[in-house]
Amino acid sequence: MNTEELKTFICLCKVKNFTLAAEQMYIAQSTVTNRIVELEKDVGKKLFDRASKKVILTEEGRIFLKYAERILELQDTSIAEMNAVSAYRQKIAVGSVNATYESFVKPVLDRCLHEADDVAVKVVIGHSMNLIQMLQDNVLDMAFSSIPLKRAGFECIEYDADRLALVIGKGYNQYKGGVDEEGLKNMSYLMCDFLSEIGEFIRSLFPADHVFKLEVDNSSKLLPYLEEGLGYSFMPYKMVKDKIEAGVLDEVPLIGFKSLKVTTYLIYRQNYDPMTFLKYSPKN
Repeated sequence: MNTEELKTFICLCKVKNFTLAAEQMYIAQSTVTNRIVELEKDVGKKLFDRASKKVILTEEGRIFLKYAERILELQDTSIAEMNAVSAYRQKIAVGSVNATYESFVKPVLDRCLHEADDVAVKVVIGHSMNLIQMLQDNVLDMAFSSIPLKRAGFECIEYDADRLALVIGKGYNQYKGGVDEEGLKNMSYLMCDFLSEIGEFIRSLFPADHVFKLEVDNSSKLLPYLEEGLGYSFMPYKMVKDKIEAGVLDEVPLIGFKSLKVTTYLIYRQNYDPMTFLKYSPKN
């Protein structure tokens, strides 16, 4: 198998049509077909069901897709690291879940970019399980995760503890005395599933068939709508603390139930020094 076969396979997985895959890759449809045939010969499994006009992944194809994406990602990372050797003294790869990027990674990154001209930084924002996999594949040097990793060869420490705060733009709060679970179900809620366990907690507070006014997977994208008073949302307190203190957002007290604890874990390989990056923290 080669890189072009893997790229063609991934493209076909996305568009589910040989003609569209050929158009997106600027190659002949016969080339797409030949590459997939050769790839199936190499892995010894049928990767697609071609019984209908729409191309469907087989179970073996679904399994192989994860590894194909990882192979290409590892290749890109190795090339980037080799290119960085001549241009930069040091290259740091950091992963972070969306909910902790603003609080922990961005302040360090900002200082590093201003003070270290000879350091290159790669930042990946994603879900905890993906970041942990990238860490184990040596794509990342360290990761800020909401899920701990207990595995030989890795260090995992509780880096920070936070809580969820129910907030809305200042002047738009209709629950100044607080809200209970029943009242929560009736409010205009903007949903962000920025951490899986937090998403599960928030959804458990609403009926199973509840439709949210807005759903987005990036918590920072909610802030403008919250400030405009278009709805309420649970956010990591440290992410919105400055806006609450500045009078931009208002926190709604909870009555009869508690918000969820938000734990951030720092994970890295045992032979890696996280201070390579964290020394640029404004706290140091």
